[in-house]
Amino acid sequence: MGRRAWEMQFDDARVARFRSLATVPAEPWVPDLDSAAAADLAATEVLLTGWGAPVLDAAALERMPRLRAVLHCAGSVRGFVTDALWERGVEVSTSADLNAEPVAEFTLAAIIMAGKKAPFLAADARTSRTDWSYRHARGRLSNSGLTIGLVGFSRVGRRVAALLRQLHDPTVLVCDPYADPDEVRAAGASLVGLAEMLPRLDVLSIHAPDLPSTRHMVGAEQLAALPDHATVINTARGALIDTAALERECVSGRLHAVLDVTDPEPLPADSPLYDLPNVMLTPHVAGSLDTEARRMTDGALQELERLTRGEPLARPVRRSELARSA
Repeated sequence: MGRRAWEMQFDDARVARFRSLATVPAEPWVPDLDSAAAADLAATEVLLTGWGAPVLDAAALERMPRLRAVLHCAGSVRGFVTDALWERGVEVSTSADLNAEPVAEFTLAAIIMAGKKAPFLAADARTSRTDWSYRHARGRLSNSGLTIGLVGFSRVGRRVAALLRQLHDPTVLVCDPYADPDEVRAAGASLVGLAEMLPRLDVLSIHAPDLPSTRHMVGAEQLAALPDHATVINTARGALIDTAALERECVSGRLHAVLDVTDPEPLPADSPLYDLPNVMLTPHVAGSLDTEARRMTDGALQELERLTRGEPLARPVRRSELARSA
């Protein structure tokens, strides 16, 4: 993993736990395989990886003939796990479930703030100052009886649906072609199509994976279907929304947006979204950062402990799932 990931995720207590569970080289962290001793690689049975991990292709695997498990201290493994790894039968685990927790928390906060239009009214206050008449220009200001649409019943989407039960009388709609209707109902939500969902919403929150099939899944047509004053929240991936179409809707003032991710990321300096009072931009902070990221380290160390006891992994990644997951 990269140095930033290592320093953020492995404090002294976690390094000590790592050493208590396995035989670890004197220097437990390397940024890439070329920085590791050949003898250490030849003896390696388990890799703990994180953000910035090198691609584990056939050439890399030849240097680790005893490798049997990769335990990822982060979310998606798509960027470094290869066919060669699967074909060798190496087990893979991810802490993506644990990374979903802060994203869901951030999303809940964004939905609550959007219900009161708080980020947008705060921007209005910078110019209106002593005249509060602007308070009534952004539609209803309430978190009671909100209708929230979740695009994607993913790890994050499920958690958001559960957290929304804290609100008063919410209606939660889910659009996901792969979701189990019974699981959606158990979460207190209703499974609907995107076209049916959009005209009903106060808040649209995006939680789908970034795949070729999902690029710009929310485009001009979908945005136009949202009611006036609705808020679009994206804590997933920027490419899921057509940025140009969103810019047009936000410049018109018709829609609001809370964007933790954009396409491209960051946006060009001349993007109108930076200066609009009805848009809140944050620099991709919803996911695990700083001490939050240690939850993912703990998850990987729990998996390592399971391996030492001969138990199956609790958070396995299966090759067949990668076609439709992040």
